[in-house]
Amino acid sequence: MFYRFAAGLVRFLFLFCFRVRIVGKENIPSQGAVILALNHRSYFDPVFAGAYCPRKLRFMAKAELFKNKAFGALIRSLGAFPVKRGRGDIGAVKSAFEVLKNDDMLLIFPHGKRVRDNSKGRIHSGAAMIAVKMQCPIIPAWISGDYKWMNKITVSFGEPVSFEEYYSKKLTGEELQTLADGLLDKMYALKVED
Repeated sequence: MFYRFAAGLVRFLFLFCFRVRIVGKENIPSQGAVILALNHRSYFDPVFAGAYCPRKLRFMAKAELFKNKAFGALIRSLGAFPVKRGRGDIGAVKSAFEVLKNDDMLLIFPHGKRVRDNSKGRIHSGAAMIAVKMQCPIIPAWISGDYKWMNKITVSFGEPVSFEEYYSKKLTGEELQTLADGLLDKMYALKVED
């Protein structure tokens, strides 16, 4: 209930800040486990994704954000769970698995960091690995535009990507990276020129 209220409030506030355009919302399955793979330029990105996605999103946030108890409680209520950056965080991966086991929607920033120049960059293989392990589709997505007063911001959701043919296979790191690179191509194809 709080999540929907917060998302509606954010959308209302953004009416006075940006010109927002949503593309491909119909590509998001109404139920079932699914990953949303999104580019990451700004701290606004998870807010935008959560406000304009038709389903509640769960997402990893850097552990440092949870140090302030009040702020930590707020972002937890909005779907966040902590991840320790810079090394493999098994706890965060297990939390991601739990989100998908519960047939929820998981937001992942496959770049693993902010790429401020909106370039294609290079992504990690984690989203592909989780999708294969949990046997769920990935929705590629891209947020285009600068977060400046009354600028046009386009949130584009692509068609679901399935790695179904790999569900029963044990993939190498190189094979997972190949899947991730293909996912990145689909994400980048959604970019709208600023």
